[in-house]
Amino acid sequence: MTWPNGIFNGLQLAGRGRDLLTDELGAPHVIAQEEILATASMDRTIESLRSWPPTDGLEGLVGARAGGKLRGALDEAVPHLREAGLPRYLLLDDLAGASLIAGFVWFRWKDHLPELAGLRERAQTRSMEGICSGFRPGASSLNADGTQSMVPHQIAVVAPLADPEDEWSWHELSVPPPMAMRRARRVDVWRDGGEFVIDAMFRDSCWEPDGTEVAVHEYHLDAAADALSGAVVEIEAQPRVLPFDECPLAAPNVHRLEGVSLRELRREVLERIQFVDCCTHLNDALRSLAEVPILARALSEPPT
Repeated sequence: MTWPNGIFNGLQLAGRGRDLLTDELGAPHVIAQEEILATASMDRTIESLRSWPPTDGLEGLVGARAGGKLRGALDEAVPHLREAGLPRYLLLDDLAGASLIAGFVWFRWKDHLPELAGLRERAQTRSMEGICSGFRPGASSLNADGTQSMVPHQIAVVAPLADPEDEWSWHELSVPPPMAMRRARRVDVWRDGGEFVIDAMFRDSCWEPDGTEVAVHEYHLDAAADALSGAVVEIEAQPRVLPFDECPLAAPNVHRLEGVSLRELRREVLERIQFVDCCTHLNDALRSLAEVPILARALSEPPT
């Protein structure tokens, strides 16, 4: 998430996704690699959108707002992407969450860019009470009237995503400009007897004025699913970095998803874990596990 034309002249969102199979001999095989590039206005309306490879129907998303209704627009414009489990779908789905959290980096740079002076004072004030675990009634993040208390976010310095000793540890990561945010996901799947074992992570991070990368949201997920039915057998969420003291209270609620089919997680997560029982970033991490059955197909197919 960057602002190449200036802070108030549109957000650019560049996404890249890769499916990588490691065979029995440890050799890597790229199954898919796809990209998107979008721009959005200050109110998060999508102004332009491209993908590689090109996507039929993508033009139908221009003019849509990258908010809660974006997923309905995706189902209408590009339903084939979700059914096929292509990386492009997850990248497009992430336009909603990524555009929402992008402005966090502004608060880290507000003392370094004149145009950000008075940012806190200009921020919209509305009641946030009850929308998630971190904004539960009485939370440290809230004033008595439900507006944000502006308590400083808890952050943590993080190591780079890619392992310098393993060229396949991550897909190509573009070098960001000084002020930028990144949303990163990893979903690893392997078969163990009659189960698929899942190891996943989710991170929202940005770069400080001194170049240090810090995370504001990070989760780790461990799960197992029945290889035949695709039903979740067990799942655990480990909060690593979250902004408020009350945010981690959502993590134990992931057990409500046990027994749910992986392919149904995009819908079931939002129905079963809501309001103060949820963390929107945890929900985002959980919903991405709907792609596991697509990934798992490659485990029984010879690499090409």
